[in-house]
Amino acid sequence: MDRGTVGSTQSGRLLVEVREEGPSAVVTPAGELDHHTADLLREPLEDCLTKGFGRLVVDCSRLEFCDSTGLNVLLGARLKAEAAGGGVHLVGMQPVVARVFEITGADAVFTVHDTLEAALADNSG
Repeated sequence: MDRGTVGSTQSGRLLVEVREEGPSAVVTPAGELDHHTADLLREPLEDCLTKGFGRLVVDCSRLEFCDSTGLNVLLGARLKAEAAGGGVHLVGMQPVVARVFEITGADAVFTVHDTLEAALADNSG
């Protein structure tokens, strides 16, 4: 399995790490995802899609907050990934982040996993 780091970016409130795991790009945002930091996640997700990774695994275990702008970034990545024949898998959402997805119904359009291992083992999208 390739575990090379593809890149990372950060601001004061959000750090985003990206690495390759076989056919998947694992994107790990840490901190607060909101209208001030959304582009710090949007750009790496779009870069992964441009590089041919249709399957994106977003490890949310270190995400402390997500507002509607952050949710829209993930929904946009999902649409682009699905158009390319892939998908976006979400992993390890903290309760405060999971609540945003539940309230909006967005949890119904994503594949959500408890662990990174489960997401990487899932061969769909």
